Amino acid sequence: MARPVVVVADSVAEEGLALLRPAAQVHVVHGQGAEALKAALGAAEALLVRSETRVTADLLEHAPRLRVIGRAGAGVDTIDVQAATARGIVVVNAPGGNAIAAGEHALALMFALARRIAVADASMKRGEWQRAAFMGLELTGKTLGLVGLGRVGSEVARRGLGLEMKVLVFDPYVPDEHVRRLGCEPRELAALLGEADFVSLHTPLTDGTRGLMNAERLRLMKSTAYLVNCARGPLVDVAALVAALDAGQLAGAGIDVYEQEPSSPDDPLALHPKVVATPHLGASTVEAQTNVAVQVAEEVLAVLNGLPAQFAVNAPSVRAEDAAALRPFLELAALLGKIATQLAEGTLKTAEVVYRGAIAERANLSAVTAAAAQGLLEPITAGPVNLVNARLLAQQRGLELQEHRSTTPEHYTDLVRVRVQTDRGTTSVAGTIADGRPHVVQIDEYDLHLPPTPGYLLVTQHTDQPGIIGRVGTILGEADINVSSMQVGREAPRGKALMLLSVDDPVPEAVVERLRTVASIAYIKVVKL
Repeated sequence: MARPVVVVADSVAEEGLALLRPAAQVHVVHGQGAEALKAALGAAEALLVRSETRVTADLLEHAPRLRVIGRAGAGVDTIDVQAATARGIVVVNAPGGNAIAAGEHALALMFALARRIAVADASMKRGEWQRAAFMGLELTGKTLGLVGLGRVGSEVARRGLGLEMKVLVFDPYVPDEHVRRLGCEPRELAALLGEADFVSLHTPLTDGTRGLMNAERLRLMKSTAYLVNCARGPLVDVAALVAALDAGQLAGAGIDVYEQEPSSPDDPLALHPKVVATPHLGASTVEAQTNVAVQVAEEVLAVLNGLPAQFAVNAPSVRAEDAAALRPFLELAALLGKIATQLAEGTLKTAEVVYRGAIAERANLSAVTAAAAQGLLEPITAGPVNLVNARLLAQQRGLELQEHRSTTPEHYTDLVRVRVQTDRGTTSVAGTIADGRPHVVQIDEYDLHLPPTPGYLLVTQHTDQPGIIGRVGTILGEADINVSSMQVGREAPRGKALMLLSVDDPVPEAVVERLRTVASIAYIKVVKL
């Protein structure tokens, strides 16, 4: 089997590429231009980028086989995640690999601002000696305001506390109790801006945070305060910040990120005398680049090997320690969904995934639920369906997807049931894991025990009476269709029964029609596994 092709569009540390090379063909096209990248993507199953390459919907049109985009870093605003999701492409990142580097850089800018290091250095290089002109401040005892307490914000908080700063935090998604456990104090944004001597931004760029630091909020800051942005350039209204600096509303700013990158030679922030500017160096340490390259390479390999990613941006994430345990349940859920859809009559309205027993105690089963949705949609969808786009496709079809749990076992230690409601009734398929493999154990009210094999499943509902199984077997044998296994579940002797026959070959419609002539058979379905 040919190894998958991984295209590397930006500068990614060799340590990460070394992890990929034994399992993939690694093609580095960094610096070769847009056309070379588009040409390389034709055979690519994975694409690695940093912040230089913009992965647009147009670029993805040149990547028909692409399965995963790996961002060696945290931010994915240079990737059209929506377009990737629509195409079933997993987007993964390395959110923690550069947190220390970015956090230290924010502190470095604070030190540079407080001690006026940049202007003092420039003065020395001009041959001057002006000690009195560069009176600075101590960070110890000052108030640090953090807007965002994610990985980077938490690193800055710890270091601020180590400097004996008072650390205030605004983050609507982090409980106040967690903020206090770190030794910080929660604040609303307006209060934080009014109290802090240094305000450091550590929030992702979203529609809600774009232009977060506008003229109105900048006016809330003290005239002696400093603003630091090592997160994303568009968080700050550039014109408003320049005006505030010019008017003396702020003492200064430390800027590492910009509205447009690379920034223009006449960028008003980079040239401003009250600004210490760096060219997006937050993650530019040897250690950080190695960390993010290795982390994203591991994520890409997981996806290429059919495993759920730990740091997926647009798909259910699974912790590394849970991946092996959940893998058979992903297969089981997809199988149950696939069978349920093909057995159901009518248009799908709702789908319910029920977890019972030990499996229900796991914290995050979103990947397993997505696998069930994948199985439900694959038989009735023309394009690719996977864990990435299954929920989106379900939503587009108007299919309501529900998840329910009960820790009370139902005959088995672990049980997963997929129940679908259509405009014509309800179909339920349940299964468990035995010997590490998925087994179907119930269809509707019929108890069975079938370890499905690749191929097809012939399902009949009939009245339990002598000769039915023999007549079905004879018809299949005459059609040269081999039966690999059989299971029968029944309500009671000579009552309603359900028979499952695993067959190696497709069952022609003419054979199905002949089976329908067998007395007592109420219905027949052929399920492709």
